Amino acid sequence: MPGRRRVRDPIDRRCAIRILIVGGGCAGMSTALHLQRGLRERLRRGEAQLTLVEPQAYLTYHPLLAEVAAGSIDPRHVVVPLRRELTECRVLTARITRIEHASRRAWADAAGQGEPPAPVELDYDVLVLAPGSVSRTSAVPGLAEHGRGFSTVGEAVGLRNHVLEQLDLASATRDPALRQAALTFVFVGAGYAGVGALAELEDMARYAVRGHHNVSPDDLRWVLVEATDRILAEESPDLAAHTLTQLRERNVDVRLRTTLESAAGGVMALSDGSRFAARTLVWTAGIRPNPLLRDTDLPLDTTGRIRCLPTLQVLAPDGRALPGAWAAGDCAAVPDPHADGAPCAPNAQHAFAQAEVLAANLLVALDGGPHAPGIVAYRPEVPTCSTSLGLGRAVAHTRSGGRLTGRRAWWLHRARHLRRLPSGERRVRVLMDWALAGLFSREVVSLGRPEQPEPADDRPT
Repeated sequence: MPGRRRVRDPIDRRCAIRILIVGGGCAGMSTALHLQRGLRERLRRGEAQLTLVEPQAYLTYHPLLAEVAAGSIDPRHVVVPLRRELTECRVLTARITRIEHASRRAWADAAGQGEPPAPVELDYDVLVLAPGSVSRTSAVPGLAEHGRGFSTVGEAVGLRNHVLEQLDLASATRDPALRQAALTFVFVGAGYAGVGALAELEDMARYAVRGHHNVSPDDLRWVLVEATDRILAEESPDLAAHTLTQLRERNVDVRLRTTLESAAGGVMALSDGSRFAARTLVWTAGIRPNPLLRDTDLPLDTTGRIRCLPTLQVLAPDGRALPGAWAAGDCAAVPDPHADGAPCAPNAQHAFAQAEVLAANLLVALDGGPHAPGIVAYRPEVPTCSTSLGLGRAVAHTRSGGRLTGRRAWWLHRARHLRRLPSGERRVRVLMDWALAGLFSREVVSLGRPEQPEPADDRPT
């Protein structure tokens, strides 16, 4: 491109194998950890090179974002620094812009501080695609101006601060309309992210209003909007129904078969005809495959995910494994035998499990070829999903197919995610956060926007 300098990646061509991992999320980082362990001697002898490309220098463990928003966990403790964990892996903080697997090349933009992106060309022998997914948005009027996301640590912290600020505003104002809008919180999308975030924040706000003499829990209005006929679509119908009952018992207004038509002017217009003002709108209405996949020459399904064999190898148009190409996580359409061959749901449980199988199969393929007898199919365990509904409350599946609710489900939910968090240090930190939260009362102070400090006050004293 004119005016843009291109940098050839300084890769060691003496390496017998060059593995490029695209994405540092649950699937990408976990794959790198397993490969780093299995190839340790080759990596140290320079016979192999492991490169991971991710726009952020850390992994965000999304299942715990709701507890970050509620203040139960320090925000820094749900992010895992990639370079600290992947000591034998080259980590490039860059964004892949194009992949041409036919020539085994990829292009990335590595942005410098205050500088335009510098295109970097990467050569590889084996490609592992795990760029994950992005939030699915809709062209709803007013959504861009008034909506908030819930997919990053910054968004979780910002939402927590915003909710607490609305309680302060409602307590201070004498305008009834402004007070009602400040105490109305709308969440669009009733998946794990939406239900978990709403339940945790409702529990936190219920505690926080104790400090306001003129605001009570009954003044708070929580609205959950879901386009389908049920919440938690990945859950069993009975557990989803139980969760729905729990939310409604807490006066959460759950609107099923309903969509958000407009948020213009801060007025929520729903498809069921209702209209009301709200100063808080959180959009958690699903995800879609990373758009990067459209800029590759790899086969995609109708939803934009990479077509995969059960072995995590990319499925070529002729029905065989595409040489040198693997995929896992939210971006991969991997057949789920528990769902009559439909693709596995895009969640952290599948991402971690697929990464382990992918790494094991890739190690076998490096020694015995892509059709080596040791390559196995991904056979997921019975789903063991869970979601927190606030302090001491949760719903969860057990491995035996049963269900748990209440405090036992809450302990199980925390134990599962503590085990899955891919960093021993972060596990200890999160465990300490939970222990301290159990010893002391909730912290319900809004920090405003610490990333944008207020200017110094230069008035004379």
